[in-house]
Amino acid sequence: MSQNTIPILTIDGPSGVGKGTVARIVAQKQNWNLLDSGAIYRAFALTVDARKIDISNEEALEKIAQTIDLEFKTKLGNELVSVYLNGKDVSNILRTEKIGGMASKIASIGMVRATLLKWQKDFAKAPGLVADGRDMGTTVFPNALFKVYLTASADERANRRLRQMQMQGSKGIISQILAKVKVRDKHDSLRKYSPLKPAKDALIIDTTKLSIDEVITQVVALIEA
Repeated sequence: MSQNTIPILTIDGPSGVGKGTVARIVAQKQNWNLLDSGAIYRAFALTVDARKIDISNEEALEKIAQTIDLEFKTKLGNELVSVYLNGKDVSNILRTEKIGGMASKIASIGMVRATLLKWQKDFAKAPGLVADGRDMGTTVFPNALFKVYLTASADERANRRLRQMQMQGSKGIISQILAKVKVRDKHDSLRKYSPLKPAKDALIIDTTKLSIDEVITQVVALIEA
C-alpha cells in the first residue's frame, strides 16, 4: 500500500479540546498508527532544555531535529499515550507547563518545522494513521481523507487543564491558567509558519459541552461514512 492510498485522519485544534484522548481512542478502535505531533515538539523542547541550547542557535536545533528518536505506545485502558525519547519513557515530564511553553516557542521556528515535517509524514503507514496536532490537516497531511478540527471555549479548556493538574498532584490558579490558554491561542494562531486554523474541508466539532464518547462517535461516523 503506497503512502498516497493510506487512510489518514487528522485531528487539529488548540490545547485542551481533547485531541490527544480522541486520537488515542480512535486509533485503537481502527487499529491505526498514531502520531502525536505535540509530543514531537515537546520532546524536541525537552532535549533542547536538557542540553542547555539557546533556541536562537538554529544549527544546533537542526542537529537535534535530525537525530531525535521518538516512539508512541498505547495500551487499552490507559488514559494517555506513552512517549519514549531515545528509549526512555518521558510521558510525564513532557506534559509540564515549562516544556509545553518552550515547545510552543520552538514550534514557531520555520527551520524546525521544515526539518520535522518529513519525519511526521513518515508516520503514515498501513493500515492507517490518526494524526493529532495543530497543522496536521493544513500542512502535514493536506490530502488526508478525513479531517477534524476540535474546538472549545477558553474557560472550559482552562478548567480541564486545572483538573488535569490536580489529578497529577499539582495545584493551579484558574485565572492564571486561563491567561496562559489565551496567550497560547494567540501565539499559535498568529505564528508565521503553519498557524493554527481549521482546514477548509475539516469537520469542526465544538467539544465544550460534549463528552469524549460523544466526540468519538462523531469522528468514527465520519470515517465509516
